[in-house]
Parts: sequence; C-alpha cells; structure tokens
Amino acid sequence: MPEPVHDSTADRTPLSRDRVLRTAVAVADQGGITGLTIRSLARQLGVKPMSVYYHVANKDEILDGIVDLVFAEIDLPSADGGWRSELRRRAASARRVLVRHPWAIGLLESRSTPGPATLRHHDAVIGTLRRAGFPVRLTAQAYALLDSYVYGFALQEASLPFHGPDSAADVTEPIMQGFSPDDYPHLVEMATEHILQPGYDFGDQFGFGLDLILDGLAALLPDGAEPAP
Repeated sequence: MPEPVHDSTADRTPLSRDRVLRTAVAVADQGGITGLTIRSLARQLGVKPMSVYYHVANKDEILDGIVDLVFAEIDLPSADGGWRSELRRRAASARRVLVRHPWAIGLLESRSTPGPATLRHHDAVIGTLRRAGFPVRLTAQAYALLDSYVYGFALQEASLPFHGPDSAADVTEPIMQGFSPDDYPHLVEMATEHILQPGYDFGDQFGFGLDLILDGLAALLPDGAEPAP
C-alpha cells in the first residue's frame, strides 16, 4: 500500500480536483490500478475519504480523470510536420508515457466519457492522417493499427522480466542452462547471436516495427494524395 505524503508543503496545498487526480496517478504508479481506491487515495492525500468525494463523485470519475492526464502527457503530432515523422514522434512519446504509467495500458481506450486531453489527442492524430491524404475509412484503420502496435509493445515491454540494455542475460542464461542446446537449436541461436550480444535492449525493436507499419501505410496512400509539408 502506498505510503502517505508527509511533505509539509504538500500538506498545506488546498485540496482540489487537480490535486486529487494527480495524486491518484502517483498512487497507481506506485501500486497499480488495483491499489487505487478512495481510501488509499485519501490516505495518500492525508485527508478523510469524504474530503475526496467533495472533488470526485466516485472511482469512475477518478479513472476518467487520470486517463485524461496520461493522454495529456503524450506529444501531439504537429500540423507543420510530415505525417510520418509526426506519427513516429507521437508513437515514441506514447511508449515513453506508458513506461512511466504501465497501469494505463489497458485503460486508455476503455473510458466512455473521455476528457478534453483525450479528445484533443484523438483529433490531432486523425487530422494528421487526413492531411496526409488518407480517406476516412483508411484513417480509422491506420489509427487502430498504430495504437494496437504501441499498446501491445508497451504491454509486452512492461511484462518482461528484464528491462534496459544488457539486462536480458540475467534471465536468459539460467533458462539456457536448464536444457540441451540440441533440443531447442533456434532458441539458442537467437539467444547467443542476438539477445546476449553487448548492448541488447528489447526496446530497440520498437522503431523497427513502427517503421514497417508506416511504410505499409505510405504504400496505401491514394494516388495523388498530398502529404503534409
């Protein structure tokens, strides 16, 4: 369970909806979404649960609010850049945000009352694809494909038992010691020639897959479509 905040400056900050929601994000970051309750949130704020209810009606409103805060952290694609570079920048930003808030991976598209940051984000991505020349139907398909990749990669990355460069060896080597190389030759080849090489980082695969998707989308642009300058 998250420890309550004891900073005297924070304790003197008046309670507000924004403070409640930002503290809820911190609670979820520390203990996951299952650890976020009105009681745990009140404890972190150093107030009684009824004080929280003055600013948010229930947990659903909290979830709506913290999802909107997460969307607000993701870089919006700019109308001034090329569609590929802007969508690549947006996807990389979304992945970084989900690394900070892994509990949000399954929540970003689950809320039926999206907030302004969420709506602004969706509108900006759709606008980028439309300005590039994608028809409405293909825009919807492209957006779903991009988010499926970003969220799926973030989920896999968060679930791995290792993180960062050169950390895979601590998990991979003990596994390999438990079986004969002759039984699983392709796994051994992959491990020795790729995963156990110096500097290996699973996260480096993200750009490779993203570029494949963007290349495929570029090939689907209708003839005569004008990409954004």
